[in-house]
Amino acid sequence: MKFFVDTADTADIKELAATGLLDGVTTNPSLILKAGRPMKDVIAEICDLVDGPVSAEVTATEADAMIAEGRSLAAIADNIAVKLPLTLDGLKACRTLTDEGQMVNVTLCFSANQALLAAKAGASFISPFIGRLDDINIDGMDLIREIRIIYDNYGFETEILAASIRSANHVKDCALVGADVATVPPAVLKGLVKHPLTDKGLEQFLSDWAKTGQSIL
Repeated sequence: MKFFVDTADTADIKELAATGLLDGVTTNPSLILKAGRPMKDVIAEICDLVDGPVSAEVTATEADAMIAEGRSLAAIADNIAVKLPLTLDGLKACRTLTDEGQMVNVTLCFSANQALLAAKAGASFISPFIGRLDDINIDGMDLIREIRIIYDNYGFETEILAASIRSANHVKDCALVGADVATVPPAVLKGLVKHPLTDKGLEQFLSDWAKTGQSIL
């Protein structure tokens, strides 16, 4: 499974990119607001930090305007994935942009039927929002399972990009049910490495090593 980080904080992105574990980045207007800088400047800097897809979201709601905004965003860098909402106009824009060879991430997916339409429109990524479904007492993992079955049934190449991830368990469950990508907040992504028994074991090893009085270098 690929790991994307869901942030527009370039310091966090730089830190995570240095681990070699980061496959891409997703942003949205809310994250750009938090960054407090011009959108295109932020996106350009992110694209310089990572080689993988960087999702940049349009703000128009009508197809022709979405296409125009998408082309403008795509001009920032070769690894831009234009992010479009899952509406009829968004799907129209998706078809046009993908036919032009542009990566597209269709976002705000909450049903398997929506995901089916996005795949038929040629989306590179579909972003089902797991946490927001959990918030209204619907199991977000059921949606991932349904999309996985549908895409496998028909050989769709659209990648399932699990979004709105809130916890390490969300990441694990997405991997178990076959999501292609998880886009994760920086704190959650960093937290995946942590386990108290790892810390305890390392503490013991270092303590014992110190008692030997040796040095590897």
